[in-house]
Amino acid sequence: MQDTRLAVLEAIKIQRQATVASLAQALNLTPISIRHHLNSLQGEGLVRVEVERQSVGRPRHVYRLTQEAQRYFPNNYHMLVGRLLDEMKATLSPEQIEQIIDNMAAHVAAQYGGKQPGGTLEQRLQRLVDILGAEGFMAAVQRIDGNTVLTELNCPYVYIGQKHPEVCRIDHTIIRSILGRDVQQTSCVLHGDRSCTFSVVDDSQVSAGS
Repeated sequence: MQDTRLAVLEAIKIQRQATVASLAQALNLTPISIRHHLNSLQGEGLVRVEVERQSVGRPRHVYRLTQEAQRYFPNNYHMLVGRLLDEMKATLSPEQIEQIIDNMAAHVAAQYGGKQPGGTLEQRLQRLVDILGAEGFMAAVQRIDGNTVLTELNCPYVYIGQKHPEVCRIDHTIIRSILGRDVQQTSCVLHGDRSCTFSVVDDSQVSAGS
């Protein structure tokens, strides 16, 4: 993102609700320039505008950040989660930790209706891609050498997973729940690979092996 647009986001975050005039003053830019950047940020879904009617004069346009814009600001959630897992491991057995993580992942899958997988494999894969995307994994499906391969282009747990690899069970459980079958992981970012990939057995192979 351009430095100026990031500065606009930061100014809106500080002001909480900003106007073109307040942003222009804070950043020492012209109102025309501010409007240009705001239009771009709105198009990217990072800023929303609301019209506030006043008792006197014309309504004013107030700009606020969307939830999507929060990713441009630092947070320490991974540190908090890491500390929680440290405390859990100090008092619970590995089996209990895994059970807690599996239960959490099962609840996530159930939230998306993953208890009763239905439809063709292709339909389930598309649904899985949507669900993993909503959870921050940016997944994609490809056919490689006749095999169906699910690739996670982003791992939202990569920082936690470096110390607590058990969190990988979360997406594994979601995948199994939505597809209704096991998959074989063929690469992992925690092992130095560029992405996490899974080989999926298609319906014809399942039928032939049953």
